[in-house]
Amino acid sequence: MSKFRISNSLGIDLGTANTLVFLRNKGVIVNEPTVVALNNETNDIVAVGNEARNMIGRTPGTITVVRPMKDGVIAEYDTTAIMMKYYLQQARKKRGSMFGTKPSVVVCVPSGITKVEERAVLDATRAAGAKEAYPIAEPFAAALGADLPVWDPTGSMIVDIGGGTTEVAVISLGGIVTSNSINEAGNKMDKAIIHHVRQTYNLMIGERTAEQIKVEIGSALAGDESVQMEIRGRNLLTGLPETISITQKEIAGALKEVIDKIVYTVKTTLEKTPPELSADVMDRGIVLTGGGAMLDQIDKVISDETDVPVFVTDNPLESVAIGTGKSLDYIHHFRNSPNVASRATLD
Repeated sequence: MSKFRISNSLGIDLGTANTLVFLRNKGVIVNEPTVVALNNETNDIVAVGNEARNMIGRTPGTITVVRPMKDGVIAEYDTTAIMMKYYLQQARKKRGSMFGTKPSVVVCVPSGITKVEERAVLDATRAAGAKEAYPIAEPFAAALGADLPVWDPTGSMIVDIGGGTTEVAVISLGGIVTSNSINEAGNKMDKAIIHHVRQTYNLMIGERTAEQIKVEIGSALAGDESVQMEIRGRNLLTGLPETISITQKEIAGALKEVIDKIVYTVKTTLEKTPPELSADVMDRGIVLTGGGAMLDQIDKVISDETDVPVFVTDNPLESVAIGTGKSLDYIHHFRNSPNVASRATLD
C-alpha cells in the first residue's frame, strides 16, 4: 500500500439536508444541499447541490428534484454516488493540484445505522472516487467539532439535531458510552409546519417556505402572537395563489410534537448513563449542535425538562464536518481497526 498522505484526505459530513467536505488545514471547503435534480426521461443528472435546491417546486414535468439521503442513510444509491462524485470534484477545484491522486475519506454516519447501511455509504464514497473510506459515528464527530474533551475520563453529552436524524450520545475516553438516534429532526419540523398550514388555512406551501418559516419565526417555546410572518402558497379550495399571515405562537404549537420527541430521547439517554458520567454531565452541561440547535429557545426547553444546563456550540451547522476533519489525525487507527470507527473508539 502506498504511503498515506494526510494532506490528501477529506472528512465528509453526508447529511440528509446538507453535505459538507472538510480539508485538513483548510476547513470546510464545500457546503451544499444534499439535493439532486434528475431528468425523468433519460435519468441523467441535471443539477446537484445549490443549483438543484433552487429548482425545488419550480421544475417542469421532465425534471424531478430528489434528496438521495433519507433519515441519515442512503435512499438512492446510484444518485448518491454521482452526487458525492460531484462534491469531490468541487473539493478538487478548490484545492487544485493536490488532488492528483484519489483522496482518503472519513465519512460521517448515524450512530444507529446498520452494517448494511454503513457499507452502502462507504461503497458510494469509493464509487465517487475515494481511494479508501472509513466511517465515524455522527455524535462523536459532533463532539470533536464542538471541542468537547472526548478523550478524557469524563462524561460529555452531545445532542446533534440534523436534517434527518437527532443523535444523542454520552462520550468518555474516546468512545460512545450510551446513545440514541431518532428520525425526528429538521425535516420533520418542516413537514409539521406544512401540515399545520394545510390543515388550518387550506394553504399548500413548499419545503423551502416551511424551512424559511422555521428559521425566521420558529420557536420551541409557546411563542409570541405579535411575531408574525407573511407567507404565500396555493389555496387548496380555489386553486389560486394566496397570502396569509402566520404567528410564532402557532408555529411553536406545530413543532411541539417533534420537540417533545427530541426531549424524550435526551431524557432516555440520560437515564441509561452510568451515575459517574451523569454527574459529569450535570456539571458540564449538554451541548447542542446541528441546524436544529439554532431553533429559538430549544436549549431552554431541553434544560427545563432535564434540569441540566444546555449550551449551543459556536458553529452548530459545521460541527460534525469539523469533527470529521479532526478525526483525520487518527486515520491510522481507522486503517488498522476499521470496525471500531463506527463506534467512534479511535484511541
